[in-house]
Amino acid sequence: MSTRNSRAHVTLSRAAHHLQTIFLFTRSDYKTILFPVTLSAAAASPSAGLGDLAYTVTWIWFHLLQANVSNQTYSKHEDLVNKPWRPLPSGRINVHESRKLRWSLVVICLGLSSWFGRGVVFSSAALSVVEFIHDDLGFSHHPVYKNLCNVGGYLTFELGATLILSSKTSLDRVTFIALCMSGLIIFTTIHAQDFGDAEGDRISGRRTLPIVAPEGSRTYILAALPLWSLILPTIWDLGPLSSVIFIMMGAFVGVQYFRFRDAPHDELSYVLYNVCLRLVNFWASGN
Repeated sequence: MSTRNSRAHVTLSRAAHHLQTIFLFTRSDYKTILFPVTLSAAAASPSAGLGDLAYTVTWIWFHLLQANVSNQTYSKHEDLVNKPWRPLPSGRINVHESRKLRWSLVVICLGLSSWFGRGVVFSSAALSVVEFIHDDLGFSHHPVYKNLCNVGGYLTFELGATLILSSKTSLDRVTFIALCMSGLIIFTTIHAQDFGDAEGDRISGRRTLPIVAPEGSRTYILAALPLWSLILPTIWDLGPLSSVIFIMMGAFVGVQYFRFRDAPHDELSYVLYNVCLRLVNFWASGN
């Protein structure tokens, strides 16, 4: 009996270890990908039921895990500085095991997506291609190419989630325009995510905009976010109250990035940036 209990204890301990490892792969992006993308898809599909919402969250989470494992397989050195608790720098998993998991997840995610139609399969396949270009081909080391890959990554998440939650095979005009606007904003401002990781990125040899132009990149984000906040309410013909709120949020986040320049503040600013980005889709989908 004691032997059985001992074996059960070992099995449970191993399972708990593996579950924690998986959680640590995705820990940083619940507040920047999982929750925001889910809210964006929900805004575009207000009549969706709880079952569809559960399917959507599951799809996003598996693809988030795939994306994070792919990225972190190549970011161990910078994570030693920026996020030493992640599975690779903390020694919970090695690079070989991480790469096997990454390619297994590609197959799992494509299989999961096949339940929801060709549009969702396309989103899943496109995300895998973007990850390969970003990580395996080294586009993450170039400031412009990195931004383009980020656009592709964000939009494939949003596209797949929206199609699942709306139970559609294609997007309507309003949602399509919202995704296009989201892509433009991401391309012109996504270096917001790089400020907090600048020290580790520098060690790994990446040339992100905050590294190439430390002062200019903060001045740029200070101007770009309020500018988009002025442009978008005009395009969507928002009411005065919504316009003021939107403009104030963009200006506030821009000032946060410019004024506070340490890693903890930059991480908080990136969370606020994602809140603004999701409001883009929320307001656009309501017009």
